[in-house]
Amino acid sequence: MKLIRSYLAVFLKGIAMGAADVVPGVSGGTIAFISGIYERLLSAIRSFNLAALNVLIKQGIGPFWRHVDGIFLAVLLCGILLSIATFARLLSYLLAYHPLPVWGFFFGLIVASVIYIWRQISFRSVGCWLLLILGTGLVLAAALAPHVQVQPTLPIIFGAGMLAICAMILPGISGSFILLLLGMYPVILNAVAQTQWSVLVVFCGGCITGLLFFSRLLSWLLTCYHNLTLSILTGFLVGSLAVVWPWQSLHVVSSELVETGAKAELLWPSDYGQMIGDPQWLSVIALMVFGAALVLVLEYIGGDGRDKL
Repeated sequence: MKLIRSYLAVFLKGIAMGAADVVPGVSGGTIAFISGIYERLLSAIRSFNLAALNVLIKQGIGPFWRHVDGIFLAVLLCGILLSIATFARLLSYLLAYHPLPVWGFFFGLIVASVIYIWRQISFRSVGCWLLLILGTGLVLAAALAPHVQVQPTLPIIFGAGMLAICAMILPGISGSFILLLLGMYPVILNAVAQTQWSVLVVFCGGCITGLLFFSRLLSWLLTCYHNLTLSILTGFLVGSLAVVWPWQSLHVVSSELVETGAKAELLWPSDYGQMIGDPQWLSVIALMVFGAALVLVLEYIGGDGRDKL
């Protein structure tokens, strides 16, 4: 019974990760981190190597499955895929008809995540503060840059998958945000909603390729430079607040480098009300608070933050 409860918790965390990865600006890696399964996830992904292949050949499927923590990965992946398949349609509707409260919810979630991850740094050196500023600046530059529109050919979709999955497993960087910057977000979201298998298979191939390579690098950085790595990841999170700021105005831009694109302008609620429409600030703030509270609940469930709450 205890084992069943354990994997049910993993499944629910997978659902939360999948829902987060669908939305630009929110990272499934952040959910994994605050729910206490991040290190196990990286370890399981990293275990797919030549040693695992040797175990499969010499000892069979059972030992190989245990070597790669297969049950954990399968349960987590089922939660992620179910969530993406379900929330892709739901979020398409919510972002189309109720965008401000949705962005408010994720803004609150990220604010609480910043506080949580920053508290995990045992010693905040000058280097940590510099990397925090660097990470924030990089994401802000990307967030305020024009969102380009590239032709969605299969090689481009494969490359987008590689980049997106690297971001998805990072606490603080959203794979969906990378897709948004590339102009590929509506392409992939529509492929999920309409079950376009050719696009999905190529995209998943890019994701798997990127995941196998990048997970090893990230695991090494967290092992050898834990505090510095968490510092720049926290900076990424701080910068991503600009991505999910509810009150934005998009302007169409064009240049020699970008044929068509959109550049975001951040607004105060009062300015948004004058320029665009009802800022819905009461519902937005309420969902900001709810998003932040949800992170605290996940932190408690994960166990690492119980003594801090």
